Formats: sequence, structure tokens, C-alpha cells
Amino acid sequence: MQTSQTSASFQSFYNQPMQQNDSYGSSTFQVLNNDSTGSRSQGNEVSSQTYPDQFFTLESTPAIDYTTYSSPSAISVSSSRSPFSPQGSLSYASDLYQPSDNTYGSPLSGCSGVDDENRLLHALWVLRNELLGPESDTDDSGSFNGVVSQPSSFTRYNKILEMAPHMDLKQLLIACAEIVSEADTISMSDRQVAISAAEALMEILEKNVSVSGEPAQRLGAYMLEGLRARLLSSGSIIYKKLKCKEPTSSELMSYMGVLYQIVPYYKFAYMSSNVIIGEAMENENRIHIIDFQIAQGSQWMSLIQALSRRPGGPPYIRITGVDDSDSAHARGGGLELVGQKLAQLAQSCGVPFEFNGAAMSGCQVQLEHLKVRHGEALAVNFPYILHHMPDESVSTTNHRDRLLRLIKSLSPKIVTLVEQESNTNTSTFTQRFIETLDYYTAMFESIDAGRPRDDRQRINTEEHCVAKDVVNIIACEGVERVERHEVFGKWRMRLAMAGFSQLRLSPSVSNSVRDMMREYSSNYRTAELSDGALYLGWKNRPLSTASAWR
Repeated sequence: MQTSQTSASFQSFYNQPMQQNDSYGSSTFQVLNNDSTGSRSQGNEVSSQTYPDQFFTLESTPAIDYTTYSSPSAISVSSSRSPFSPQGSLSYASDLYQPSDNTYGSPLSGCSGVDDENRLLHALWVLRNELLGPESDTDDSGSFNGVVSQPSSFTRYNKILEMAPHMDLKQLLIACAEIVSEADTISMSDRQVAISAAEALMEILEKNVSVSGEPAQRLGAYMLEGLRARLLSSGSIIYKKLKCKEPTSSELMSYMGVLYQIVPYYKFAYMSSNVIIGEAMENENRIHIIDFQIAQGSQWMSLIQALSRRPGGPPYIRITGVDDSDSAHARGGGLELVGQKLAQLAQSCGVPFEFNGAAMSGCQVQLEHLKVRHGEALAVNFPYILHHMPDESVSTTNHRDRLLRLIKSLSPKIVTLVEQESNTNTSTFTQRFIETLDYYTAMFESIDAGRPRDDRQRINTEEHCVAKDVVNIIACEGVERVERHEVFGKWRMRLAMAGFSQLRLSPSVSNSVRDMMREYSSNYRTAELSDGALYLGWKNRPLSTASAWR
């Protein structure tokens, strides 16, 4: 693809003062640094393109081992080949914070914590005696009638609890997750002990987390809630309660607006996809765009405006938008509202326009819903949505691959894929927990750079737009676990198996993203790798990827 007037038009919407970025030294990939022409302090709102009516999207945004793509269930927590860390480590152990004095505890439980961990240990001893009997022949040294055996579950959990006061927050969370994981598989008598041990750790954790604390403390509050829900087998109930705590439409729109402004993950998706689509459609007079996450339709405003300035006149544009219930609630109505707003903008720009709404999830989409017409150049957009489609590990229907095969059968001119760079789909629970902890630590740190910690809007935004996904990953299983991320290598294999060929991104894509990133912290990093994708990350952690397919 060559740089065009269309792609240059996109860049004009995002030119902002630039912050100084760090130098990362030599690397095998290109790092797009945010050169400095200005700065801003923590808490200042980020300026962005405005329109008569603001639109935002609701979606949560994402340790990876790039050498194990072929193994769906064996993704390492650390990597020697991170695109943002030539030195190799993706570990956040050194970045975890010490607990602060300002703790509100877990957001749903209302637990106050305990003053004496020894009381909890004593409770476990009492429970053990109730289960095994005071005259049990098994002692805590691991011997049974003089024969040495493996330490009992009680002994192992007791040692963990004895070490707990000396653990940092990350270690406490992982230790608790491992016990919760064991509780899913062990015998009923041992499960009782495991539950008691997990609850004891949760009481300790309760004193070290806060929805208004440092990033690790805030994330810890929601991960603790997920562990508690999983232990009580109420994951789906807690998830739905957290997801649908019934903020009004205007409140939810406000929270989404905060997230859209203070972190660049959606602008990254919109900008990269729009440049890719604009270049692919440069000589087309009739364009049909299928957007599988239309949300409020905000992505297409800049594209319509850019295409309106095409030499020789604008093309005819038709957009098919697939809906989701969160966005419908936020906008306070159905897809007709999105169609009306986009039609008004197109009319003001002199662009022939038509909108087709498909009010259903991607799992329900069939060929007849997409209204494909002969003579239209087809573009398909998947922004942070394919990971919601259940795959072969959930159901034999495998909507994830079914949808890709359906789109391939339409012979699209271009397909854009933006996804979170994380593996939470088929890994074991403990691996999934550690991956979620690592990924969302970076996410919460990046949010922290955009708003003060005591900002009530930020707290509400994290709860309603991010925390629900964390809880879902940890507490839910089967069809109820909808957050099923995969790393780019796995997406590349899926699309190849569906018959797609990957297209190399033109320099204008990375240039446009680089210009847009000037308004954000220099801790954000973008990189182009040999796998053909554009990466966006925070410090040493890749969080999102953008790629193009045909």
C-alpha cells in the first residue's frame, strides 16, 4: 500500500503536542518514539477531535511467549522476545507497589479485614481437627504410622499462611489463585481445607487492596473479587452484577468517554483501521464497510470526513453495523441512532451514505444479515471483538472460525483486525490468572497516567468499563466466560486456516499512529515487527495489535 491523500487526511485529526519519549537502544524491530514538542501533567484531560455529538465505544482493552504460538495451552508468563523489551523480561514483580494506608477493600464484598492473621491460622487448625479428628494418625511432618509421605494439604496451606505476612501483593494474589484452583479438583475433605485457606488469604488481601489506591491495589481489588466469586461458584452472578450495576445511559456514556480520552487503545484501533481501509479503497467508487463492533459509530466519522475530500468527489459509502447490548444501553436506544448521526455527518460533508443495522451479537450473524451487494468493494472491521466469539474449546459450533470463514466467502478487499495481545482463552486457570495480572497491571498503570487516583470518574470508569472483564476472566467458565483473548500468532494461524493472506502495513499506518500518540505519555510504545503487525504497549508490555488481511 502506498501513502495517499486519504491517509494524510486522517493524521490531521490527531495532531497534538508531543511528549518526550525514552530511548530504547538497539533492537531487531523499529520503535516509533514519541518525539517531544510539549508535555502535560498527570490528571490533565487529553484533547481530541470533537464533533457536534460525541461518540465513544465500550470495550475493555489487554506475559506472552512468542515462541509458543503453536501450543494453545502453554503460554509462558515471561518472554525473552517481547517486542518492547529486548532484554527479555515481561515480569511486573519489581513494579508492584507496597500497600498504602488508603484502602477501601474489595468493591463488592464490604469485608473489613482482620487484625490478627494468627486467628485465621487457628481457625484452620480447628477445621482440620473437625475434619480429620483430634486423634488422627497423620501428623504435620508428613508421616503416617512411621511411613514418610507427602505433606498434607493442611500442612502446605499452613506454611503458605505463615509466609503470607511477608508476601507482596502479587505473591499473595497468585498464592490465593493457586489454592482456589486446587479447590476445583481435590476431594471434598481437602476442598474444605483449601476453601478455608483461600478465605484466610482473602482476608489478608482485603487489607492490601483499594479501588482508589495505586494501580496494583486497584487491580488487586477486582481480582480478589473474581477469586471470591469463583470460590463460591457464583462467578456469573457476580460478573453480571458488576457488569450491569445499572448506571444510567448518560453515566455510562460519560465513563466510556473518560476511557476513550485518557488511554489510546481505541484511538489506536480506529486510526490504524481507518488508514488501512482508506488506502485499500482509494480508487473505489462504491464502498461497503461491515463493522462487527459498531458501538456509537465514532470510528467512521473521521473516515467519512477524510473521504469527502477525495479528488474527483467522494465515493458512495454504506456501513453495516453489528450491535452489542452494552453500547445499546449507553446510547439509550437502538442502532437507528447510530445510523441517523452518521447520515447527518455524511450529508454535511456531501458524501452519499446508507446505513444497515444488524442488532445482534457476532455469534448470530449469518450471510443474510450483512446485505452484501454486487459491485461494492467490501471492507470488514474487527475491533476488539473476535475474542468474544467462542471457539472450538467452548462449543463444536466454533463461531470464531465460522465467522472468519463466512467473511472469507464474501471476498472482501480488506479485513482489519485489532485485538488485545494476551492469552486467556485455553490456558489453565493459574496461567490465565497470572496472565491477567500481568496484562491488567500495565492497563491500570496506563489509566493511572491519565487521571488522578482519587478521581471518582476514574474509579467508576475502571469499574464499569474494565473491571467487569477482569472478573469474567477469573470467575467464569464455559460459555459464560466471554473474555477469551489470544496472542497475535494464534490469530494469524486462525486467519490463515480460514484462507486469508496477511498484508504488510504501509508506512502511513505507523506514521498516523505515531502522530496520534503524541498526546499521550511517553511510556506508551509502538513497534512494527517482522510478523507484519503493529503493536501498542505500555512500558515493556505489549497490549494491542493491528493487522490487515485479504
